Amino acid sequence: MNTTNTLKKQKVIPKKRPKVSRPSSMQPQRTLGPISDLERHLPPEWWKTLFNSLYLKTDGDVVENSLNTENDVNTLIQATGIKTEDHLLDLCCGQGRHTLELASRGFHHINGVDRSRYLIRLARKRAKFLGLPVSFSEGDARHFRLKESSIDCAFLMGNSFGYFEREEDDIAVLNNLKRILKSQGKLLLDIVDGTWMSQHFEPRSWEWIDQNHFVNRERSLSADGKRIISREVITSAEIGVMADQLYAERLYSLDEISAILTELGFKDIQNHGNVYSHSTRGQDLGMMANRLFITAIAPAKKQTPKLATAKTHVTVIMGDPRLPDSVKKDGKFNTEDFETINSLKQNLKLLEDFQFQYWDNHKTLFQQLLKSPPAFVFNLCDEGFNNQAMLELHVPALLEMLNIPYSGAGPACLALCYNKALVRSIAQSLDVPVPLETYYTPSDQAAHIPHTFPAIIKPNFGDSSIGITQYAVVKNAEELINYINYLNEDLPNVPLLIQEFLEGAEYSVGLVGNPGKFEVLPLLEVDYSALDSNLPHILSYESKWLPESPYWNHIKYKEAQLPDETARKLIDYSGLLFERLECRDYARFDFRADSQGNLKLLEVNPNPGWCWDGKFNLMAEFAGMHYKELLEQILKAAKDRVGL
Repeated sequence: MNTTNTLKKQKVIPKKRPKVSRPSSMQPQRTLGPISDLERHLPPEWWKTLFNSLYLKTDGDVVENSLNTENDVNTLIQATGIKTEDHLLDLCCGQGRHTLELASRGFHHINGVDRSRYLIRLARKRAKFLGLPVSFSEGDARHFRLKESSIDCAFLMGNSFGYFEREEDDIAVLNNLKRILKSQGKLLLDIVDGTWMSQHFEPRSWEWIDQNHFVNRERSLSADGKRIISREVITSAEIGVMADQLYAERLYSLDEISAILTELGFKDIQNHGNVYSHSTRGQDLGMMANRLFITAIAPAKKQTPKLATAKTHVTVIMGDPRLPDSVKKDGKFNTEDFETINSLKQNLKLLEDFQFQYWDNHKTLFQQLLKSPPAFVFNLCDEGFNNQAMLELHVPALLEMLNIPYSGAGPACLALCYNKALVRSIAQSLDVPVPLETYYTPSDQAAHIPHTFPAIIKPNFGDSSIGITQYAVVKNAEELINYINYLNEDLPNVPLLIQEFLEGAEYSVGLVGNPGKFEVLPLLEVDYSALDSNLPHILSYESKWLPESPYWNHIKYKEAQLPDETARKLIDYSGLLFERLECRDYARFDFRADSQGNLKLLEVNPNPGWCWDGKFNLMAEFAGMHYKELLEQILKAAKDRVGL
């Protein structure tokens, strides 16, 4: 599998000077101008968007400084006395600098958690490059998911505490840390010395970040004197203002944070001396200038006898290999299908918290469900009941009627997403860009068909690229009429969609979880560079089902390299659609750019393909996740949702 960027340079001779196109994150931004009251303009959840590539530019002299990282980790080890075999949590780990430093020193059991999708992805890339076995995951510091009493030592490094608008949220972070710490486990807080900072902060400063960028900073105390509000205007000498952003941090004195920890039951609270950072530019250190290194011991927890953990019994419902399947090659299950099923079973067997049984006989399925209702169903029957794609929604509908909890989308979602025209209409209502499209039924006259070429013709109903062959992309009216006639014969009475053919790059967004608790997998790009240029660059039926086709071997996939703002936009679109269409537990969203680079929605895939070599698992691999970990994450998302 080729996951590297293999785009080739093409010789282009334009007729006129082309307009220079910059990534959206590099476009000039509007500035707020003079502000008399910084606090009034502060977004309450500023931390959701601030920690991106610009953050590493402005603060890189401190937070990408190896000397600071080494000194911090030296102090951490000395203050806590952690051992290499301890289970550690680096909360608000950012790009993973402390986690990776510890891993390089032989610490083997480290979890890094951070809210920033950008920084977590960067941390995973660095860990993969260095060959360090570290687990990084996205999570809100107030309610991240780790087992109770599973961590020997938890730490918040680099002044990552006090970001929330309410002090109650800071206390929620500490309560969550108390929950996951073992009895008398160790906590370390590396936070700004609030007393010192309130008296010594710089109200204004500016500095050159590099040869082309500089940052202007303003700071002021909040009205109650408990927070510092900061503003940064980041400017490029070439394109102007790149960002005008505000953020804040609550100031805790040593006595105040000690009182809070004592109230929560922590003991033996110590400050290990103030810590001073260094800047490679010798400039404004901001909130990192003077910090407290505070350790505390978590409350002792009552020792309860360890009982054998009951496994969750899961019934996996799948397609029926005994029955014909019109979607698959030669209309039946093939060797590749059985290999895929075997790989699934082998990986599910590795999940210690679950016990699986498999039901795939559709002839007896209804009677089995009535006779022995499962405790929970892992619904992987994307072939549909009796291997009929139009009946995919009937399996969850049956489970609903019998009040059996299950994974994945419900019948209403599956029915809706099966109708591509309806999905397009809903996307438009959410301001998600969509291709130009005409809805065509066999009763329509050819005179009503638009003549914008190239166009792509696809069935309105269906998945697995049924009806989308290499001839689906048409360049003129004759090809269009011929392909419509072909589909009318092959798929009689099925409405068709005639869309503008999007000739640009194609991307997929994978979401695992549910609204409020999404894990976003690294974005995927379809790599058509090895495919014959005379063939239309599409994921056709041939690419999925015909091994002898050039599409089968010459289409690859790679991790997308998109500007931060563009990636965030695709993720935001996907989250909106996930929620509005009532997807559940996992879903995939496909987008493609037109010739001008404008990205538009192709389709929504609730319960996307679960096979080991499919798009969804490839995206998980980009994140350093093994196939079994992806399956486990989907199962846990479903369990949390149904309350098991």
